[in-house]
Amino acid sequence: MSTQVTSAETGGSLSATTDVLTEAFIPAEPPAGRRQTQLRRQLLSADIIAGSVTGAIVALAAGLGIEMLPVVALAVGLGWPVLAYVCGLYAVDDLRSWASGVGEAPRLAVTSLLLSWPLYGVLHLLEGGTPVIGALTAAVVCGTGAGLGRAAARVSLHRSPALRQRTLILGSGEVALQLVQRLQRHAELGLDAVGYIDDDVQEPGRLGIPRLGTLDTLGDLITFGRVDRVMIAFTRSTHEDLLHAIRVCRDAGVTVDIVPRLFEFLDGARAEQIGGMPLMSIRQPTFSRLSKASKRGLDIAGASVGLLLLSPVLALIAVAIRLDSKGPVFFTQQRSGRGGRFFRLYKFRSMKVDSTVLVREDGAIVKRPDDDRITRVGRIIRRFSLDEAPQLFNVLKGDMSLVGPRPLVLAEHASLDQEWQARRADLRPGLTGPWQISGRSHIPFQEMIKFDYQYVAGWSLARDIEILLATLPAVISGRGAY
Repeated sequence: MSTQVTSAETGGSLSATTDVLTEAFIPAEPPAGRRQTQLRRQLLSADIIAGSVTGAIVALAAGLGIEMLPVVALAVGLGWPVLAYVCGLYAVDDLRSWASGVGEAPRLAVTSLLLSWPLYGVLHLLEGGTPVIGALTAAVVCGTGAGLGRAAARVSLHRSPALRQRTLILGSGEVALQLVQRLQRHAELGLDAVGYIDDDVQEPGRLGIPRLGTLDTLGDLITFGRVDRVMIAFTRSTHEDLLHAIRVCRDAGVTVDIVPRLFEFLDGARAEQIGGMPLMSIRQPTFSRLSKASKRGLDIAGASVGLLLLSPVLALIAVAIRLDSKGPVFFTQQRSGRGGRFFRLYKFRSMKVDSTVLVREDGAIVKRPDDDRITRVGRIIRRFSLDEAPQLFNVLKGDMSLVGPRPLVLAEHASLDQEWQARRADLRPGLTGPWQISGRSHIPFQEMIKFDYQYVAGWSLARDIEILLATLPAVISGRGAY
């Protein structure tokens, strides 16, 4: 990895500083890891900027003289990346880290608090008038700034065609089809399904990507087809054939992903071992009184803060709806709630009055991006899911939760005919949930029901917080919002 250092006399640059720190913190990687290298570089640049800005603000907040501002800015600008590295904020080897920084949010918050402790000592030694205020300011500003900068870095890299991975699917059945569809829905993963291989193909053309051969051709495809990643879905091939395919990939330095059997139930599972044999342990969720109280407390606090912050926006939306089309501001509808009980759900009206609700045979509501029933204001508020904001009142009333299964309309509820599907009603329906962060209207109805079941079966408060953090990026992206 080449390094170019520009001396202070010649006007040192941010890119030169980044290269030096990258050489120190980030080990050289093979070509297959170029995505991680680029992401680490971008995160490092974002951290240097966030740290420098934080240092300048902290110097002012602590009451230091203007002459100390560049000193503190330089110290925090260089110290923050070091602390972030020690705390594991540059561990970006998995797909989730590449796609989103939501998973690192708790660690980022802790690291920001850790920064405030030594900074308090430094400000005290520099005789700052208010070192406590400076230290607290550092925790808030650096955590927020680094989070936003890291999000911007990921968005920038997601748009780079050179960093997308050519992905080969091994398998051709139902699971392979689901895998291809999810890769196509989640472009932020940076994986392009270029084709599939399988020895026994039941329905050629079903996956919508070309068949590139049988398992015997895997080695040649990796060598000549520039395959960056191989994903193994279910296949009729033998155990030995699959082991051989994995060895071929590992010998060639190609990443292998395996869709495990019973994958629908592995949300929240943990890895165990018995005598060297790996196991996936699926824990039983516990809905204790403390768990229920914690979830309800999060709902009340979150809904109250949300209504307070959004109140000006909600008032503007209400006025815009009245000016745009005839009819009431709010739309109410019966929905299925916890335990199968029904409640009245509130939304901003986004469709013309007396519009007919279209329902498919499986009970799912028909939604189209070009639906002429949607008003002009309705199209805008649906794009950012603001039509759902009045459901915060449902959360306060106890009809809904901030996070939970999707609240089904009566036709959807009536279409559920299997016993396991009733488990989704063990928890209150949510304003957001796994369906919201996974594509919203792009998710087929039956797949959404499975998402809800997996969420309820593996519920934890930590999972709720993770979904809440992932909701904002999903809403801003507008994926599946219509």
